[in-house]
Order: sequence, then C-alpha cells, then structure tokens
Amino acid sequence: MVELTSDLTPDEFKQYYFLKEQLKDFCRSNNLKVSGSKQELENRIIHYLATGEKLSEPSKKSVKSSSGEIGLNAKLSENFKCSEDKRAFFEKEIGKGFKFKVNFQKWIKSNPDKTYADAIEAYYDLQNSKQKTTIGKQFQYNQYIRDFFEDNEDRSLDDAIKCWKYKKSLKGHNRYEKSDLVAL
Repeated sequence: MVELTSDLTPDEFKQYYFLKEQLKDFCRSNNLKVSGSKQELENRIIHYLATGEKLSEPSKKSVKSSSGEIGLNAKLSENFKCSEDKRAFFEKEIGKGFKFKVNFQKWIKSNPDKTYADAIEAYYDLQNSKQKTTIGKQFQYNQYIRDFFEDNEDRSLDDAIKCWKYKKSLKGHNRYEKSDLVAL
C-alpha cells in the first residue's frame, strides 16, 4: 500500500484507494480544510498535490429549514434536512424500523413540493421495490462487496473483506474481479 504524502502526483493519488480518515489526516497535516464528503476531500487533495495551494472553496451559507409544522399535509421543502425531529415523525408514522436510506433521501430531494404523506407512500414503494440501490462512486467498498457476492454466493464476508484489502493495496481501479480470489 502506498503512503499518502505530498510527494505523490495527482495521477498517482488517483491510482490508489485511501480511507476517509487517511484523507483527513493528510488534510490536517497540510493545513487543508478537513470537513466534507470523501469526494470533496479527494478534490481538495488533488488540487493541493497539483498546485501546492489550498483550494479556494465558496463559503456555504447556512440555510435554515422552514420552521413550519411537520405533518402529513405539510410540504417537504427545498431545504429538507434529515433531522431528529423528522426522523421521530417518520418513526411515529412508519414504525421503529424507519431509516433515512439513500434512495428515500434522493426521492425527498427531487420532490420538494410533495407532502410528508406523499413521502410515506414513496418510502413504502421504495421498500417494496426489487430494484437495487445505486451505490455512489465514493462507496467503493460497498460496491466491491456487492459485486463479490454476486459472483461468489457461497463465500463468507471474511473472504470478501480479504479480497477487498488485497484489491485496494493494488494500483488501479478497485472494482471486483474474479482474479481477486488469489488473496484467499
């Protein structure tokens, strides 16, 4: 496994997989902003490795969500945040098994003019859907594990993790390949 240092070129950096905590440690030691998604950290580091300078980022103004009541007929709004009061509302309406899963969050973001009642209906539709959730690019581990089990139903999670650790230590992409089984 290659060490994440400022000696890497941006192209070399892109060839390896780094944990978010490793990216944060690099940012801390180089006085770069540490907050944000894994993708934002990677972009910040790539810019730094290419230029030696901090990436100037637009400041995000805090947007307060509407202080309106949460109720079945209330609109979700453009500024919807998955907060504890909203979680409590959905748990009360749906049950203790409620979770703000990715596909539900995407539905909410793309339907700000819908009501909470519409959201509950969509939640059940999404739960009953056989369609697999698309895994975002930043979740390479999750995608790898899913692909591993599609090809190796009889293997264990420990086997999948061993293969993942092997794969991420290699230069290049981190997608599952049958040849990764050499790690077992």
